[in-house]
Amino acid sequence: MRTPAPTAIPSSRHDKEGNEEIYERIYVAILEHRLQPGSKLPEERMAKVFNVSRSRIREVLSRLAYEKIVELVPNRGAFIASPTVAQARDVFEARRVIEPAVVQRLVQNKSSAALEALRKHLELEDLARRNNDSRSVIRLSGEFHNLCATHAGNAAFSRSLRELTSLTCLIILLYDAALSESCRADEHTLIVDAVAAGDAEKASRLMLQHLDHIQSSLELTDRLNTEVDIEAIFGAT
Repeated sequence: MRTPAPTAIPSSRHDKEGNEEIYERIYVAILEHRLQPGSKLPEERMAKVFNVSRSRIREVLSRLAYEKIVELVPNRGAFIASPTVAQARDVFEARRVIEPAVVQRLVQNKSSAALEALRKHLELEDLARRNNDSRSVIRLSGEFHNLCATHAGNAAFSRSLRELTSLTCLIILLYDAALSESCRADEHTLIVDAVAAGDAEKASRLMLQHLDHIQSSLELTDRLNTEVDIEAIFGAT
């Protein structure tokens, strides 16, 4: 009896997985402030760096544009979003609605696994601060909020917050917020402590105070650097 030949994985699946990797690398570059608001993302150069077709790059950029992280300008190309002052306020208003609900649900659905994941994340944040690794501090600070939403168990919250944290990173960079003021070292820890204690009201209050501290650190002055070295950012694997 002949052994059936293994089923080939459709190229579309490979493309989807490859697109996800490209998306994640761009997303992390935004979180780490390696891509600045207004930076142009030329399709041809991006395609060469990632060794894929321009159509694949276009698919990723379209997804980022749908999430409001990238702006597609007719006849000019794709640019990292540059939120206006009004848009920045809208982002924080949305976060003030969503994130108290996230931590309340997190308290309701808390598990030892969730608390362990959050504690480990706090350790990574602490290590990055002790190493003066500002890029990692910025990225991990944004990822903390996404991690809370993931363990809260509401997919809609997770999707919305992922977009909002990306935009917040751009807002912080665009309006030159001082990192030491925008994300204080102990605030995430206090939130996790309140969640662990089962105090949803306190966790919500601390989250709102945390968001207030971030917004209050913003300087509403545009300082764009639209030139970006795509090869330097994405060339290394």
